[in-house]
Amino acid sequence: MSEIDLETARKVAHLARIAVPEDHLPALAQDLSHMLTFMEQLTEVDVDGVEPMTSVTPMRLKRRKDGVTDGNMPARVLANAPDAREGFFAVPKVVE
Repeated sequence: MSEIDLETARKVAHLARIAVPEDHLPALAQDLSHMLTFMEQLTEVDVDGVEPMTSVTPMRLKRRKDGVTDGNMPARVLANAPDAREGFFAVPKVVE
């Protein structure tokens, strides 16, 4: 069983940019120790012959024809543009 001391818990909190009060460090150290113990238990599981999974449910993504279109709605696309000219978005010049 892995034991995390208070100094290691303090360092982990610092690296994670989490403000942990001194009186909460013992609980954090205990929680981290429990996580490491669980991870050590997982290494004991025999996974020989088990295929890696990409999802817990077997799913197949819907497929559609891969074709280039203009979207067929230029007026709707440009409706919210602050400045549109000749069917394009108009933006301020940023390079001089």
